[in-house]
Amino acid sequence: MTPLNATAHDDRPRQPANDPRVFWHRNLPPARAEIMGEHVLEATSDRIQGTLAHRDELWDACYRSLLVNTEERFAQEIHRLGGDYAHVLEESIDSRHDPVTTEAWLHGRFTYVLYRRDATHVAPEPPARRAAGHAT
Repeated sequence: MTPLNATAHDDRPRQPANDPRVFWHRNLPPARAEIMGEHVLEATSDRIQGTLAHRDELWDACYRSLLVNTEERFAQEIHRLGGDYAHVLEESIDSRHDPVTTEAWLHGRFTYVLYRRDATHVAPEPPARRAAGHAT
């Protein structure tokens, strides 16, 4: 998945595109990252009119929407929980349908391990702060 662009009101630090925050299945986070705990994240796609049965284009559109929404939810949860990385262990995606509104959508449930950067790895202090004698 590709990282989402930050919006004007989003003050979270963003990871460069070549520094992923979500690792899927066999892709592993940095070896020195520390485990914070296991969590479950749920996300849904946008809703569409009709059913997903035998409609590849509608399924594909919902799947793309689910992936975008999942990436956004992971960014929110990683930030909220104070982590740096998520490693997805399991995923389950199923279709949902509301017979009253005749809308269909996909629902995803993702089990992941949250990690933080190695506590012994501290970013160097910027030279301007060091020169001015500010404490960190």
